[in-house]
Amino acid sequence: MDVELRGITKRFGSVTANRDVDLKVTSGEVLGLLGENGAGKSTLMNVLCGLYSADEGEILIDGKPVAFAGPGEAIAAGIGMVHQHFMLIPVFTVAENVVLGVEPTGRFDHLDLRRAREQVRAINDDYGLEVDPDALVENLPVGIQQRVEIIKVLFRSADVVIFDEPTAVLTPQEVEDFFNIVKGLRDDGKAIVFITHKLNEILEIADRISVLRAGEIVGGGEVGELNAAELAELMVGRPVSFDVKKTPFDPGEVLLEVEDLTVLRDNDDLAVDRIDLTVRRGEIVGIAGVQGNGQSPLIEALTGLRRVAGGTVRFKGRDITHASARDRHKMGFAHIPEDRQRTGLIPAFTIAENMVLDSYYEDRFSAGPNMRWSAVNAAAAQAAADFDVRTKSVFNTVATLSGGNQQKVIVARELSRDTEFLIAAQPTRGLDIGSIEYIHSRIVEAREEGDGVLIVSSELDEIMALSDRILVMFKGRIVAEYDGASAEKGVVGLAMAGAAA
Repeated sequence: MDVELRGITKRFGSVTANRDVDLKVTSGEVLGLLGENGAGKSTLMNVLCGLYSADEGEILIDGKPVAFAGPGEAIAAGIGMVHQHFMLIPVFTVAENVVLGVEPTGRFDHLDLRRAREQVRAINDDYGLEVDPDALVENLPVGIQQRVEIIKVLFRSADVVIFDEPTAVLTPQEVEDFFNIVKGLRDDGKAIVFITHKLNEILEIADRISVLRAGEIVGGGEVGELNAAELAELMVGRPVSFDVKKTPFDPGEVLLEVEDLTVLRDNDDLAVDRIDLTVRRGEIVGIAGVQGNGQSPLIEALTGLRRVAGGTVRFKGRDITHASARDRHKMGFAHIPEDRQRTGLIPAFTIAENMVLDSYYEDRFSAGPNMRWSAVNAAAAQAAADFDVRTKSVFNTVATLSGGNQQKVIVARELSRDTEFLIAAQPTRGLDIGSIEYIHSRIVEAREEGDGVLIVSSELDEIMALSDRILVMFKGRIVAEYDGASAEKGVVGLAMAGAAA
């Protein structure tokens, strides 16, 4: 099935998200769709999936115009989407998740789970997905959960499959397996739209590439006609450097020392299992691992947001195991949290208010019960300028900013003061190449100025580009350590999957 978007324009009030976009994907090809955050990729795909109606333009399937009144009609027409954040019910089995909403029924309209299992097995066999129909989703690794999402789409007879940032939480080995699945779908005649900000991946998997910038198609072509540097420049409108430039590794004193640390989850399950680690001044230590292996509870414990069940945390020789988050902030801790919207920012607050969320009580911003708003606004404006937060005014709410600019607000808040230790969790999650380049430069700058830096990221490329030392977490433990300058991606990836445990 061939799908064409012709002259698509979509407006939200005075904002034009897509302007006169032409896009075509044909049966048996993978179209790579690139663009910065806010470029209009998701809006365009939501138009194709029936979630939005275009203000101008038309959708054609096999040359015939169609109009979708909702996503159900798009699904019925053969268009399916695998979302970045999986839409699965953890306590349901694979088969139950796959048939949810389109359940096969038998006599008296009773759910026919036997037939559901058979249908899932048939899709498994056709595409080599190897998923147990009776497995509970909550017990499956993320790579297999993604396969469940693919089965859901195929179960609904999709001929066009849209993947939105599909490799965000996969190990290198899982990415390789996933690419084999995508190639199988393509070879079976499916039309694939592959949305990602990872240029190396798009160059490997796509047959053709289109680039969106500011809601318009600005370039593209066959994969062999473009290289990564040219694509990055098309995305952001300027040349982009892929190299992380650092001075030679010359670490100083030990800043953070963790011994025998044990941390529990909210349900009292073991999250961090007696780990040891150190971070020295002028050193970036990266923690690699598939998300869900204890990294988040570890970061919460180190920043004072979660109680420690056992072990010791020392900073510059001082026991801070039970110190509060504010005490650590006063010691010079900076923290870039993993979820900018849930734990890093208050979207309804202004940019200026978000800039002082963790320092509003300081004398420079507060006079007893009264805020010194002139000082807050002046500091926020300066930080926004210094850290390239692109906004017309610091009095705008954070919710009006793109994801990249929201992340810059957090980085500005944390690093526009004297710091000694930076903890950065998923610092560039969901960001485009231009924002990634900027955030990386600021992290390296903190290291060059003598801070100790601890980074947790599910992006192995990011860990390997930034880290002086690499630690791998698996099931709550540090299972491997590598020198950042000589580590091999495949070896680290195997350790992430448990090969070194």
